[in-house]
Amino acid sequence: MQTQRAYYDVTSAEPYHAAIRDLRPGREEPDQIAVILDTTIFYPEGGGQSSDRGTINGIPLQDVQEKDGDILHLVSARDGARLTIGPAELVLDAQRRRDLTVQHTAQHLLSGTILRLTGKPTVSMRLGEELSTIDVDTPHVPEETILALEDAVAAAIEANHPLRIHCCPPEAVEDFPLRKIPPKGAEVIRVVEIQGYDFSPCCGTHLNTTGQIGMLRILGAEKYKGMTRLTFIAGRRVLRDSRLLRKQGEISSRALKVPVAETGSGVLALVEKAGKLDARVKELEEENARFKAEALLSKAGLPIDAEAGKGIILAERIPHAGMDAVLPIGRAAQKLTQAVILLAAPQDRKFAAFCSAKGVDIRGILKDPMEAQGGRGGGGPSFFQGVFLTEEALTRFLEGLPRTC
Repeated sequence: MQTQRAYYDVTSAEPYHAAIRDLRPGREEPDQIAVILDTTIFYPEGGGQSSDRGTINGIPLQDVQEKDGDILHLVSARDGARLTIGPAELVLDAQRRRDLTVQHTAQHLLSGTILRLTGKPTVSMRLGEELSTIDVDTPHVPEETILALEDAVAAAIEANHPLRIHCCPPEAVEDFPLRKIPPKGAEVIRVVEIQGYDFSPCCGTHLNTTGQIGMLRILGAEKYKGMTRLTFIAGRRVLRDSRLLRKQGEISSRALKVPVAETGSGVLALVEKAGKLDARVKELEEENARFKAEALLSKAGLPIDAEAGKGIILAERIPHAGMDAVLPIGRAAQKLTQAVILLAAPQDRKFAAFCSAKGVDIRGILKDPMEAQGGRGGGGPSFFQGVFLTEEALTRFLEGLPRTC
């Protein structure tokens, strides 16, 4: 005996009395129990719409699925152990149902509007917990078309078109100008009509009129498998989104010291200013690295000359600095001399070596001494770096290096 479906008629949170006919281990989730009812007010996942939530004798539902003709009300195994065959009080999460119903009716209205305005059909859709999407059979939807779609949907909502449900055998389906092909093999096809506006075979839950949607916003469009995926929200989700954006706009307005309506231009001006500051900071960092590189060479008695110094090895510690600070100095020094410049960061137990002289391969100079002290590293002819397990090993490596090559 199949479970009777009362979910199309019951939309409130008032207790509904039914009976538990069977309790089964979850087929796919061993930590769940599937509850079989004689009658259910809980919509099972299907047609792109998520399943209802609520309680059975106070036990919260985790999911509702339809498998092989049975409607499985899934609860945790721990909670399910408290359920028994017999009377059951069902309580629907009416707020969630209302939200999903609004999104589903909004999707029908949006898809029907797209077909009317562009001639492009909706291939698939998904009603998410926060955002919903439809995939439209076209590679691109221009921004002006999106705005026109929103306006047309808003007009249809304001017109408050009634919705009608037609349940008919398959042979009568041709009486309706369906937007998509009905499922095959069904004894009864359920057609949802937005009066004179859209006809679509659908098993989901729907509102009584388009006016009950309230509002719809298209949040974005992106390419998806040769089609266009539109993301949308409807009903109170639009209200929540508007509140969030307003709050963020006010925060930005105060930070930028501009009116809310000018936060966009204020952010662009701030980004431009930050870009100029970043460029100046980079310029100063390069100047600082060059200054330190010149001081390093002068201290070692090396001329600051990009054509001089070939064959000399200069190894120096840079105390109280990590490799992030050491590397710019080494790069700057590499432009000022042909000597091999090796700089070590003791706090990181690392070193980096640089050389601009042609015909010099610093790998042959550094690799064996490094490995002799247990170091690891690598690089190319003009740049080589390594790391040691201890600072003492780094010190022995530095002290054992030759001063010429």
